[in-house]
Amino acid sequence: MIRILIAFFLFSNIVYSQSLDSLLVVLEETISIRGQYDERKETRISNVKKLLEADNITPENRFFITNKLITEYEYYSFDESLKYINQNIALAREINNDTLLVESHLRLSRILATSGRYIESIEILNGIDRITISDRLFKEYFFNYKLCYSELKLTSRIEEIKTKYDILYTAYSDSLNIEMSKLDRNSIEYLMVLEQNYRDINDVKNALDVNSKILSAVRMGTRDYSFTAFNRSYMIWDHKRDKDSQKKHLTLSAISDIQGSVKDNASLTILAEKLFEDGEVEKAHKYINFSIEDARFYNSKLRFLNISNISPKISNSFETKIQKQSDKLERQLIFISLLSLVLAVALFFIFKQFNKIKIARRELKKANSQLEELNKDLTSVNNDLKVLYNQLAEVDKVKEQYIGTFLNLYSEYIDKLDIYRKMVRKQILTNNTNELLEFTKSKQVIESELKLFYTNFDKSFLHIYPNFIESVNGLLKAEEQIRLSKSEILNTELRILALIRLGIVNSTKISKILRYSVNTIYNYRVKLRNGAVNRIKFEDLVKRIS
Repeated sequence: MIRILIAFFLFSNIVYSQSLDSLLVVLEETISIRGQYDERKETRISNVKKLLEADNITPENRFFITNKLITEYEYYSFDESLKYINQNIALAREINNDTLLVESHLRLSRILATSGRYIESIEILNGIDRITISDRLFKEYFFNYKLCYSELKLTSRIEEIKTKYDILYTAYSDSLNIEMSKLDRNSIEYLMVLEQNYRDINDVKNALDVNSKILSAVRMGTRDYSFTAFNRSYMIWDHKRDKDSQKKHLTLSAISDIQGSVKDNASLTILAEKLFEDGEVEKAHKYINFSIEDARFYNSKLRFLNISNISPKISNSFETKIQKQSDKLERQLIFISLLSLVLAVALFFIFKQFNKIKIARRELKKANSQLEELNKDLTSVNNDLKVLYNQLAEVDKVKEQYIGTFLNLYSEYIDKLDIYRKMVRKQILTNNTNELLEFTKSKQVIESELKLFYTNFDKSFLHIYPNFIESVNGLLKAEEQIRLSKSEILNTELRILALIRLGIVNSTKISKILRYSVNTIYNYRVKLRNGAVNRIKFEDLVKRIS
């Protein structure tokens, strides 16, 4: 039920969008849940049959209940329809009611005509005494004659007989029109006959207008909707040669047939033929097989005849396509097999190489052990680093100043730590703990050392990158450019960018170096990016400053 509701929702939206491709998607979905629609049909049939099992049912009630059963079976199963119509004919004779007998014969005539048994249908009609026909049944009587002669004149190949059928068709059309004139002009029955009258005189424009009126009044999933949409597909083709619109209305008719569990249908067969003509062989093959299943279920000789004209061509094309795909798959399989062989050979050589690498790793491990011994010897060489730095300074003066500055800074920090150690020791020895505690509470030492650290960092960095400030301002919008006071060498924003230029991009590491919180560093970086000309690439451009 849920899938039926989903299909209905999709269908409602797609009809509005007027898309053939979308309609075909709905058709596929409707086909996939065909069983659910058929289950609902079987449930209705079962419920009607239960009414016939009552013990105290009168023959008249049995007749009318059977009539409901015939209506359910009418386009669902020819054999079951025929069975229950014959039961009603027997019941009408038992009741001795001429009107019910004529009604049953007319239903028999209609089902014979719609299944392609036109001569048998006409024999049934010829056997009805017109005196026994009530006024309400004359429409059906003339309609059945008209239906039979309409099909006979189209299928006959003998001109003399075709002319005879055409005269009879016209005569019964006129009689039917007289009966229809008694109906409401907006009734579906009247409009369907009016549409056919316009089609008979080749007035397609008016026929399409009437057809639109019928479509707006009938409900999807009914035989009337399926029949009207089917007729429209042919009128559109005759009038405009619009193939997509024709296929669209055939699709609408097919969807309606499936939703209504109509097995006696033609729209899906014709749609399969049109899709086949357009080269869509797979869909055509799927739809023609679906049509064959419906025709077999309904037991319609007429549908089997129509399908037999197109099914072999579609099946042959589909088999040809499948064969081509099979040949292609076989070639791909051979190719894959060859690739697998090449891969197996490659894996063999890779395995051999892997063994060589394992041996090399063992040798490398031995070499690493030797290197560890060498590293121990190199430890003693660290005492000569100062000499090495001096030698390196002769090669690169910039590195000399940078390294010298920070070595001096570290040396000063060692001296200061020693002085601090001696002072603390002295205070402890003299038991001046209160004075020592007050000294440690003061941040003056830290602040002065931090200021000195900033000054040394700023001077050293600008010595290496003398144009850094101008380069950074070149990456910022005019109103966001950094302006330094006379007492500043670098400010916090420039120091953050300086560290990013040196490759320190982690906010946590920057916060530890500059002694700010991580959030403060993050906020500075966001502010700088927001003020940049190119926000996304700003920090990458900073890293490239030379």
